[in-house]
Amino acid sequence: MRHVLTFAEVGLEQVMMVGGKAANLGELGTAGLPVPDGFALTADAFAESMRDGGVYDDLVATHREALSAVGDDARLADLSHRMAEMVMKVGITPRVVDEVLAAYRNLDTDSDGPGANVAVRSSAVGEDGKDASFAGMNASFTNVGSAEELLSAIVRCWASLFSPRVVSYRAEKGLSSDPLMAVVVQKMVASEVAGIVFTADPVTGDLDHLVVEAVEGLGEAVVSGAVTPDTFLVARSDCSVLETSMGNQEFRIVRGSDGHDRREPVAPGRTTPVIDTTTVQTIARMALRAERHYARPQDMEWAIDPQHRIWIVQSRPITTGVDTATDESPKPVLVRGLAAAPGIASGEVRVLHSPRDGHELVDGEVLVAPMTDPDWLPTIRRASAVVTDRGGITCHAAIVAREVGVPCIVGTRTGTKVLTAGSVVTVDGGSGEVRSGRVAPQRATVSEAPASSPTQGQPAVVTATKVYVNLGSPEHAAEVGATDVDGVGLLRAEFMLTEALSGRHPRAVIAAGETEAAVSAMADALGRIAGPFGTRPVVYRTTDLRTNEFRGLEGGAEFEPEERNPMIGFRGCYRYVSEPEVFRLELTALARARERHPNLHVMLPFVRTRWELERCLELIDESPLGRQRGLHRWVMAEVPSVMYWLPQYVEAGIDGVSIGSNDLTQLILGVDRDSESCAELFDGSDPAVLDAIATIISTARRCGITSSLCGQAPSTDPDFAERLVRMGITSVSVNPDAIATTRVHVARAEQRLLVEAVLDRPGR
Repeated sequence: MRHVLTFAEVGLEQVMMVGGKAANLGELGTAGLPVPDGFALTADAFAESMRDGGVYDDLVATHREALSAVGDDARLADLSHRMAEMVMKVGITPRVVDEVLAAYRNLDTDSDGPGANVAVRSSAVGEDGKDASFAGMNASFTNVGSAEELLSAIVRCWASLFSPRVVSYRAEKGLSSDPLMAVVVQKMVASEVAGIVFTADPVTGDLDHLVVEAVEGLGEAVVSGAVTPDTFLVARSDCSVLETSMGNQEFRIVRGSDGHDRREPVAPGRTTPVIDTTTVQTIARMALRAERHYARPQDMEWAIDPQHRIWIVQSRPITTGVDTATDESPKPVLVRGLAAAPGIASGEVRVLHSPRDGHELVDGEVLVAPMTDPDWLPTIRRASAVVTDRGGITCHAAIVAREVGVPCIVGTRTGTKVLTAGSVVTVDGGSGEVRSGRVAPQRATVSEAPASSPTQGQPAVVTATKVYVNLGSPEHAAEVGATDVDGVGLLRAEFMLTEALSGRHPRAVIAAGETEAAVSAMADALGRIAGPFGTRPVVYRTTDLRTNEFRGLEGGAEFEPEERNPMIGFRGCYRYVSEPEVFRLELTALARARERHPNLHVMLPFVRTRWELERCLELIDESPLGRQRGLHRWVMAEVPSVMYWLPQYVEAGIDGVSIGSNDLTQLILGVDRDSESCAELFDGSDPAVLDAIATIISTARRCGITSSLCGQAPSTDPDFAERLVRMGITSVSVNPDAIATTRVHVARAEQRLLVEAVLDRPGR
């Protein structure tokens, strides 16, 4: 049996073995917080040492007697003294000594002394729990600098378990079990400043505020109550410092020249706090991170070393009354942005800067990021809501969120700065506001969207214009496929591809010889989407990530150029022509899925010229896909040059065109679709844009091919839907939650056209 475990080996699962203090230190390290290195001496080490010394049974019996003696101070003092003497006389059994000294030698030493400078703290079983903190009850020793001092400090920690105050506290808390003591040995932080942070007001239990206390020197000065610390009241919502109260510190505790603690006078008349606002905020954010990990308010000790590094040296649940009830009263607006995906959801904030960190998000948290790309999809799915600093309502974050039914706000500018990790917020994707506090979750999933199939007793709405759906993953395919929808007009490749490649760059996967696994994963995802739609068409748009998005994938920097304007850079058909290996991977996956699901078809994005389109079509013909019967080949109409080239595209073999209204609008109006600062200029109903759409639709009709439009406008703007119907479009493709609304808008437009045609007949 091992009697010594490193912090990396312990957590709350081992709390009965190493006690609350040691278990919490292990948990803090797991949560990614900076914890000084160290190890834990298990409770079994204490029990075995006492058994080997022949006093364990006597200790247990005397402890039970002492618990019943609480209230009789003289008798309790006598029994406590007797137990402490037993422990001090027996000491540590030799095999435990060997383990302790081996672990101690493994601690790096940054001193000139005989060993690492450590703190030795009690970690009694039952200590630092949610109902009993034992704060300051058991012994702790700082600046222990040799093996001999370490062994002595451990025994004294054990003996402190039997002091009158500890026995009384155990009796008060109903802890009548046999006494067991583990011990923490942790490298000392040469604290220039130290203190405590509470993630709720320890007096009032107010969850809106944190309290940070700070003193010069070692934290023992504030923990013991010997001095009055500087106190900072911090807002949970953004970690801003609301109030600062200067303390009264007459001395600080430092390590003396003999290696032991000593008190050193502090000059009077200090006019500034011992730590600045930035440091207070950093400590508060660390504490909130710990609170999020434990899912309850925390009382933490921290220390700052001479290199200005902040360390967490201890954490325990706050044991005073804390009101965690939901507050339904109106809360202040923390940030505002563009309303990008409807719905209201609450959760704790998780600030992430890269999709590679997506594993850190706990299901149901609010994802806050500078901006999200398609490779964020697995993370967005698990979020209760999404908030970004940048982006317009047509950026990828907005599109992905709408497709998977997650409330989303984009373009807040300051979301990652103002919204503090671990704070609870409510995101209203309809108003574009993020508020402090929690309301009942109202996540807008596909099933909560307006019903897309006829309700009982009502006839289905029938339209000549097809209503398709936009999808990006298999997640809701079966559910959407069961509704009154005519097929999938836009199946985005990006989300499936990044999932199939586990977030790696496609060329990195190919270079590693893992193409077959990627093809199989892609084909499986395609089949899970196409299957629920039966014979209804599912139009797969090949990958259209921009270079900055590709660079964000694992290994992407090795393969991608840096472009000043990726939006109109190396993307679409030209990428396929220049680097066909990734395109071939997609075509192979599509061909494999299509063997079982012939309703799958292919669509090429961002086509600029005829020659690149022709070369792409040649690549399709050269692939297994090109040999399959019944395949439809579509192009996206996003680049204005399509108005000139479309007849020749049809001549080259294209039989369908889908208008990408977002890209087409940005290129006609010269407005970045991801820009929040120019959002009011982005207008898909601008006459210039409408004229371009009309030209594309009329050309498609003249050439005898189908035409579609992918976007939200037909569902949100009945006039826009009517314009499309009057232009003669054959289908529109919208997000899952907009199918029913769009069908109604299209049906009414068709009815008006029919009435007008009847009224215009000759003879009327």
